[in-house]
Parts: sequence; C-alpha cells; structure tokens
Amino acid sequence: METVVERPGALDVHKAQVTACVRTPGPDGRREQHVAEFQTTVAGLLTLRDWLAAHGVTQVTMEATGVYWKPVWAILEDDFELLLVNARHVKQVPGRKTDISDAVWLCQLAEAGLLRASFVPPKPIRALRNLTRYRKTQIQERAREANRLHKALEDTGIKLDCVASDILGVSGRAMLDALIGGTTDPVVLADLARGRMRQKLPALREALEGRFDRVHALWIGSILAHVDFLDEQIANLTDAIGEQIAPFEQAVELLCTITGVQRRTAEAILAEIGVDMSIIPTAKELA
Repeated sequence: METVVERPGALDVHKAQVTACVRTPGPDGRREQHVAEFQTTVAGLLTLRDWLAAHGVTQVTMEATGVYWKPVWAILEDDFELLLVNARHVKQVPGRKTDISDAVWLCQLAEAGLLRASFVPPKPIRALRNLTRYRKTQIQERAREANRLHKALEDTGIKLDCVASDILGVSGRAMLDALIGGTTDPVVLADLARGRMRQKLPALREALEGRFDRVHALWIGSILAHVDFLDEQIANLTDAIGEQIAPFEQAVELLCTITGVQRRTAEAILAEIGVDMSIIPTAKELA
C-alpha cells in the first residue's frame, strides 16, 4: 500500500489498557513498526503521549469503543492530529490477516490513508453536549415519574387527571400535597383550586372522592419528592447550559428562527453538530 501518512500511530483502546502501534521510516527505506501497551490511568496516558511524540507521530487513530476513547482523546488532542474511526468501517476494508492485532491493522490503514474520521466536536461543544444529553435524561425521568403518579392515583380511585389537564400544576399540586398531609375531604381539596380550575369545582369534588390511605401517602409523596428533585436538577443544568452556550448565542438565535425550533431544541442541535458547518460534506462532495 502507498504511504500517505509518514508517521502514523494507532491505538486499540480498552477499559484498563491501550495497545499502541507506530509505523516510521527505517534506515534502509523499509517501514519500521513499534508496538507497546499502556495503562489508561492519567499517568499511563501521559506516558503514551510522550512515547508517540518520541517517535515523531503526527496522526493518531483510534476506534470509537464505547466511552473508553474519551480520556485518551482528552490527553492527546492538543499534541496530535486525531482520528476517531467507526469500527464497522474498519472491518469493511479488505485485506486483514487474522493474526494481526487491531492496533497494527489500524496503523497500516492510517498509513495508507484508508480511514474516514468520525466527527468529534471541539472541547466547548463536547462539554455542552454532556450537559444537554444529561438534561434530556433527567427530563425523560421526570416524565416517567409523572406517569407513575397517574398510575398511583388510579390505585386510589381519585380521578384528578380527568378534570385537571396538568395534575402537577399549581392547583393539582396543592391538592396532592393536602392529600399527603392527611386531608381527604373532597370539598376541602377541591377548594384548593386556583384560577380557571375553580370553574370545575363540582367535577373536582366528585373526582377527588377516593380511597387514599397511608401507603398511598408514602408512595405518592415519594414520587412528588423525586419530581421536585428532578425539577431542581433540570433547572441547574439549564443554568449551566446557558453559561456554556453563551459564546454561541448568535447561533442559538439563528436556530430559533426555524419554525418549530425553540431554545431548548436549539441548544441540543448546537451541542450535537457544533457551529462549524464546513465539516459537513455537501451533496456534491458525497456524489
């Protein structure tokens, strides 16, 4: 194979160790190959970085193995050109011998310029992505807890959700807190309604008649406490996202001009694709 990258390095990354391979020009015109193993601790990865630099490596390739590549990338990204490649794409390249190690094969492919790099955003966007993705999981967990609340209320016979569109709204929450506190009189509970909900007092009195006991109080109280915790976490994450995304505020505003895209969606889009659109191939380039 033709040599495209003069001094490539390749890494086979695992949880506890990294196998590294480097290919360099030899004194007789042949290619020399060097293989070594390193621990994935910070100290081990710093040793890996120095070893690669000592061999004059300019480009380092690794496969996207779960999340194990991330700490390796963080240590090396300031000193080398890094390529993160899809393992499926590597397997599709013909010619591999069965007894060759992953690191050596990756290095040979990198040397010949046969690998296509996956998109890895710069540090600020990666940090933003971590926050937006985690916020999404917390929002999803809150939705699951809301569903559990509906099921728990069904067990009590209380049909609050048939009258109130949002049982976690101001009125619904006041009634639920009163139920947990020991108030079971449907007339008293219905009188806690606020705003437009007061127009539904007769329906509320009927819907709030049920069999709410101490077990239900503990069960539903725990759900509501978790909802409160998740609301606080989501708010904290949103504040952190706002600080992280501040340098890209103009891009967020532009995304919000798209029909149907609100701020939270715009933040998620930016966290996934970044602001540099030159990395995305055009239709002409893909043709």
